[in-house]
Amino acid sequence: MVKTEKKRTFLLEFEKPLVELQARIDQIRELAEETNVDVSGQVSELESKAEQLRLEIFSSLTPSQKLQIARHPRRPSTLDYVQAMTDDWFELHGDRRGNDDPALIGGIARLDGRGVMIIGHQKGRDTKDNVARNFGMASPGGYRKAMRLMEHANRFSLPIITFIDTPGAYAGVDAEKLGQGEAIAYNLREMFSLDVPIITTVIGEGGSGGALGIGVAEKLMIFEHSVYTVASPEACAAILWKDAKKSEQAALALKITAKDLLHLGIVDQILPEPPNCAHSDPLGAADILKKAILDNLEYLSSLTPEQRKNLRYDKFRKIGVFLEG
Repeated sequence: MVKTEKKRTFLLEFEKPLVELQARIDQIRELAEETNVDVSGQVSELESKAEQLRLEIFSSLTPSQKLQIARHPRRPSTLDYVQAMTDDWFELHGDRRGNDDPALIGGIARLDGRGVMIIGHQKGRDTKDNVARNFGMASPGGYRKAMRLMEHANRFSLPIITFIDTPGAYAGVDAEKLGQGEAIAYNLREMFSLDVPIITTVIGEGGSGGALGIGVAEKLMIFEHSVYTVASPEACAAILWKDAKKSEQAALALKITAKDLLHLGIVDQILPEPPNCAHSDPLGAADILKKAILDNLEYLSSLTPEQRKNLRYDKFRKIGVFLEG
């Protein structure tokens, strides 16, 4: 009972009908086991109904509903994917300037036997953990640490895998004093010059320059219910309409969903999520992500460093291009 209540605490409003139907199916199965009654026909009918309901719900989500999924507290984080996909993970710390930002982590690991450098934003699971991780909003020291690790990877020919999951870079006064804009701009410039393959995946929420600071890559992938945007819908609404409550309208206008981003040529590949989304099956999501990374890594490894850099350059030069009628 306690376990069920805890699970329900993290339910999104549009998920409730599906979860209630699944609970009913489980209840019928348990009762059938106790009474030794054949209910296979009834269960099969309800499972078909549940599958139809699942398709209806997740195929018609609004941008703001997808944002809720992207921010789900149980959505797999960078460390979750590292644990599920890799071997011999060894986290590296510090920007060599006296800072070690827990909101942006990185380290060396083996992915299917191959050495890689993994870097990603890290949110917390609960309020206390989120405060410690600053809700995944990295400071200048975090971006400098990320760049240090990328340069290390480049020196030792390790492919770079980055995971984006942040509402944006930390915008506090202290961050500005320490050069937040310069740190991100430096990363953008230097990532274009790295020789090794770079693959980036938006695993949750990708916001503003905070996402771009580790997001310059030949291949940019995104999970189907993740979002990627120039500013959070709340920030956009506050700026344009002086009313954060209009965030739903802003989310629609910003084109933050995976399908919109693929259509606009910003992302290269949409990764499907397990039924009921990644937060319901983290291991399933990790299997999908791992296969996609390995497939892209095989292709990028066959190119020369110059070809990879040209891919990066061409990709970002095309973003934002438009024609006036």
